[in-house]
Amino acid sequence: MRRIFGIETEYGITCAAPEGRPPLDAEQAARRLFMPVVNRHRSSNVFLANGGRLYLDVGAHPEYATAECDYLADLLAQDVAGQEIFSDLVTTTNQQLPADGINGQIHLLKNNRDSQGNSCGCHENYLLHRSADFMGMADALITFFITRQILVGAGMVDEEGGYHFSQRADKMYDPISAATTRARPIINTRDEPLADSSQYRRMHVIVGDSNICEATTALKVGMTIALLDAIDCSLTVSDLAIADPMSAIREINADLTGRAPLKLKTGGHLDAVEIQNRIYQRVMNTLSDAGELEATRERVRVGDFDPLELWGRTLKCFQDEDFRAVQTEIDWVIKQNLLEQSARRHQVPLNSPLIARLDLAYHDITAAGLAPALVNAGLMRQLLTREEIESAKSNPPRTTRANMRGRVLREAQRLRRDVSVDWIHVRIDESKMPTVMLGDPFASEGEILDKLLAELQERS
Repeated sequence: MRRIFGIETEYGITCAAPEGRPPLDAEQAARRLFMPVVNRHRSSNVFLANGGRLYLDVGAHPEYATAECDYLADLLAQDVAGQEIFSDLVTTTNQQLPADGINGQIHLLKNNRDSQGNSCGCHENYLLHRSADFMGMADALITFFITRQILVGAGMVDEEGGYHFSQRADKMYDPISAATTRARPIINTRDEPLADSSQYRRMHVIVGDSNICEATTALKVGMTIALLDAIDCSLTVSDLAIADPMSAIREINADLTGRAPLKLKTGGHLDAVEIQNRIYQRVMNTLSDAGELEATRERVRVGDFDPLELWGRTLKCFQDEDFRAVQTEIDWVIKQNLLEQSARRHQVPLNSPLIARLDLAYHDITAAGLAPALVNAGLMRQLLTREEIESAKSNPPRTTRANMRGRVLREAQRLRRDVSVDWIHVRIDESKMPTVMLGDPFASEGEILDKLLAELQERS
């Protein structure tokens, strides 16, 4: 039951001065950040030797898309690698700013809301078989994603000082739509499979928060993979469909107990915790009965960390009304503890400027960010080793199409040959060899790769 998945993360960018107005606006800061990329690749939209994509998106959002992955450990390493690639770019840029007469420092934020309420996206992509009845399971998926925020939200303080699960939930306006910015749906239905369209389609999920804690990222994707695997094994959760999804997503977000009653399409009410509990139990039972539970667990495990175990353990915390058992693994819990402790220490409300700065520092992926200190203090669980992260910065996953793209790009760089690539095409510039289509996302080796590498070496 192999499945391709990936994450695209938009980063907020700002240039802060020691005092006074920022010396650079977001567009100016983004242009400076991408100068080394443009100087090297002659473009601000590049594929990397690790199989991922680095680019400047609309609205001056630096963005990184992971390579295609079929193991969660690879995806997590890819996600953190993208984070560090951008952090390295920030360090390089900030070192140059004083020489250019700019008294300020650029910060990159892995969050989803700026001070003006504008939203950055974190988009998850999951490959589905074309034979699957996508629209038939839409209600089930919408219910899952609406209630998932109680587990994997990144935490947010509103203007009145109230704490919420998710930064992204209140920015959703449609359950399902082909739009991305105007309507901003939970699931985007733009059918762009980036593979053989007769066999596959892509589920593009844009409701999720960007996560800082590795364990929360792993839970967010791991529980979704498990649900899709269970649906492939004939799981149905249509009886849990919520009557008014867009009201429900906001009601859930504002209720930290997870117990706000939600009206179902079938009549009656359930709360978010009850819905997630029922989905969790059905997923585990369905996969177990089909003999697929261990296979799914193998693909979503990160070292000795099992996100399916964390799924159940976090739900138990809601039942116990005690989150100490997940206080180093769930983003919104970690951040809530951090902000509330600081607010008590300084005797200020959660909506004070001091706490707002601390909130931003939680999401800052540059050297000014808090995550490394939280990890070192035992307040945030880290799943990846330094070696795994460094490897993912330059090496693609070995079991998907990204391996072929990455190897061709690495060899082209070594031989100083120009190649043109996107997700499904590779072309060696100034070559009579036609553009090669990599239509199978599960193909990591083969005759096509051999021919591309031979062509590069022959003409070098």
